[in-house]
Amino acid sequence: MQYRRELTQRERLLEGMIAVVNRDGYAGASVPAVLAAAGVPFATFEEHFADRDDVFRAAIEDVALQMAALVRTSIDARPASEASLATVEALVAFASAEPAGARFELSEALAGGAQGRDARDAGIAAIAEAIEQALATVPQDTVAPDIEHRVLIGGVYRLIAPRLRRGEPAISRLADVLEQWLSSYARPLGEHRWRTLRPAPRPDPSPHVPDAPIQRMPNALPPGQPRVSEEEAIEQDRLRILYAAARMAERNGYLATTVADITDFAGVEQDVFYRLFADKQDAFLAVHELGYAQLMDLTSKAFFSGASWPLRSWEGGRALTQVLEDNPLVAHIGFVEAYAVGPAAIQRVEDSHIAFTFFLHEGLVYRPLEHPPSGLAMEAIVACIFEIIYLQSRDHGTPEVATMLPHIAHLWLTPFLGSRESDEFIDAQGGDPQAYGGASARDD
Repeated sequence: MQYRRELTQRERLLEGMIAVVNRDGYAGASVPAVLAAAGVPFATFEEHFADRDDVFRAAIEDVALQMAALVRTSIDARPASEASLATVEALVAFASAEPAGARFELSEALAGGAQGRDARDAGIAAIAEAIEQALATVPQDTVAPDIEHRVLIGGVYRLIAPRLRRGEPAISRLADVLEQWLSSYARPLGEHRWRTLRPAPRPDPSPHVPDAPIQRMPNALPPGQPRVSEEEAIEQDRLRILYAAARMAERNGYLATTVADITDFAGVEQDVFYRLFADKQDAFLAVHELGYAQLMDLTSKAFFSGASWPLRSWEGGRALTQVLEDNPLVAHIGFVEAYAVGPAAIQRVEDSHIAFTFFLHEGLVYRPLEHPPSGLAMEAIVACIFEIIYLQSRDHGTPEVATMLPHIAHLWLTPFLGSRESDEFIDAQGGDPQAYGGASARDD
């Protein structure tokens, strides 16, 4: 029989925060709720933490340290060339053994605004560094997956998280399938092109991306001008509120944004807001739904304009990345801030992973393979692409999403075409392989 040692008061508070956030979301994780879950008095809380954010951040960092330790042990137990595979194995093992901590780290950490994102991303960077250190010890002719490590780890996070939320019992079974998928990117280290997110020149403008930004405030009607119809007035108010909600979330974060902030920016009365939306969360869910619908529409039209599946994939990716770069507000709300809105928004983000795998299924018939990518592998591809977009969109300013198109195409095409044919196709579209890590660009 195994006995678990008695937890310290600090550890009980960390576990209390994890339990409450997993149950109620970050917004519901009040200090009294954490104290009740931990079973400790407020005076004890004050001895260890300054406030709710302090214990939230500490919980993320604590779980990250546990995961990193397991990853290092897993890497040490396998050949250095298999460091990426060992990492995936360790992450799956941790999620299987510690589902509460894993769910908190892999998904719920993103709900706590910039501080949660910073702590989550720092943990990923530490694991990525462990992989890179292992690969630095082997010759350049050693074969290993050619993939950016932060993107891989973040993608695996995104793949496992919804399964933990659903309470799936067989998380451990993911390891073999994910390792098979990851092996499809293997090539000699000296030929690696994609282990760094080096931006490429922006491709030519996609004809499917509108010249005018889609993230704009509808023009207010001049005073005294009659409105054409009541339906038009309602729709204009609705769109003004949605734009204002998105802009306030980008500026202040979802958690700090109030209905008053939104209505002041939109130039509408609060009674107008409440006629259209139940509360702040309802408005933000509508923002996310509108943005997703616009992205899917543009991506689908561009995808079906190509003459072959690789070209269709490139055109779809070109439109998607350019519209996100041209509309950073859409990118920030859809791929960064949505997690703070609550479980319903997180569910929509995760559902969109499945929707985007639709564009991958044609690859199964374009080039029949003896061992084609599985459904889980296609989910992993999309999850890694979402991680790239997140990394480019998480800070304020203009995200360099369009410059990541070659990296996205590599993730998308290589499991179906192989590394060399995928690279040749990307080079033919992008024009300058040195700009995004071509063979001669690796000489540095």
